[in-house]
Amino acid sequence: MVTEKISDTYHIIRFDNGDVIHLVGTAHVSNNSVEEVRSIIEEQHPDRVCIELDDGRMKSKTEEKSWENMDIKKIFKEGKGFLLLANTALASFQKRMGAQTGTDPGAEILGAAKLAGEMGIPVSLCDREIQTTFRRAWGKSSLWNKCKLLATLVSAAFSKEEISEEELAELKNEETLESMLKEVAKELPSVKEVLIDERDRYLATSIFKAEGKSKVAVIGAGHTQGIIRTLEKLEKGELTLDTSDITAIPPKGIGGKVAQWIIPALIVLILVVGVINNGWDQGLKAFLCWMAVNASSTFIFTILGGASFLTCLLSGITAPFFVLNPVLGVGLFAGIWQASFKPPKVKDFENMSQDALTLKGWYKNRILKCLVALLTSSIGSVLGSLVAFPFIIARI
Repeated sequence: MVTEKISDTYHIIRFDNGDVIHLVGTAHVSNNSVEEVRSIIEEQHPDRVCIELDDGRMKSKTEEKSWENMDIKKIFKEGKGFLLLANTALASFQKRMGAQTGTDPGAEILGAAKLAGEMGIPVSLCDREIQTTFRRAWGKSSLWNKCKLLATLVSAAFSKEEISEEELAELKNEETLESMLKEVAKELPSVKEVLIDERDRYLATSIFKAEGKSKVAVIGAGHTQGIIRTLEKLEKGELTLDTSDITAIPPKGIGGKVAQWIIPALIVLILVVGVINNGWDQGLKAFLCWMAVNASSTFIFTILGGASFLTCLLSGITAPFFVLNPVLGVGLFAGIWQASFKPPKVKDFENMSQDALTLKGWYKNRILKCLVALLTSSIGSVLGSLVAFPFIIARI
């Protein structure tokens, strides 16, 4: 395999069997990327165009009224609330960046697909399903890294920092990208592995398998070098075309299963010690103290999240019982109750991506308020339990 570097964003890869891949690395909110992709496809007129999208995201970007298919309660019941929160925050960040540069997020990807259709060129969707990617990133992250990931996404969504086309061009520079990826690997190693390394392999394998002697592949610039390295391994036979190991959802580890029972076990232990040392009266008072602090904290945080009064009240009342039974989740029911008491309207679905750009929008949009209720009630319950422990230990 021979790789010819035309620029930081454009590489021509020639294989020993005569196949050619024109690899175009883009910034998803760059107008220059849109023009570059169009120019290369028109000039090369390849047998196939490969793009960094999966079937689900393609449908959500091209089908009108895709909100009609969203059932917010079902999302919470399936345990995908935090995934939707992370996805919404990321989409909000990209949309805000696109607004600054005058380019819709992913315009070069959609433009490549549209142009290919106009020219009669087949299109391959080469990315892994977004839900699989998020669930693997979530499942492989520690609790601390999950908190850092959510905090990073939410802070990026509300950041007022502006970026120009010139700065975007610098972000496509190979040295800059390499430095940024090293920082991500240091701060969030499991996230970098799933979002970058695994997708490099999945994208490269999909592009390699796609039919056609000449292909144009349009991908995010951050994947360029990883895809090139993977393509070389695939041609040499050092890697197989089987990607089943990076498309499966990782089972919850024994550490995660044990961790979710730590707080219930501590509460029971404290109750038992209280009864042994001070009798049933003091043991029960210590337990009720913990319940009161946990319920109050959950209630207050859910109010701060802008949920309806009934959602806040029910979340506060039930939080201690949900903590004692980790199979049930405080945030899960808070989100469902918020969606039940304040059902989302058509305009909430239609305006969701725009409302997610501002803090006010998160409090105004009924779908986003469900996600905020999920997050704030969970934080309130966890903090309530931690704050209550010193008080009840002092009592026994």
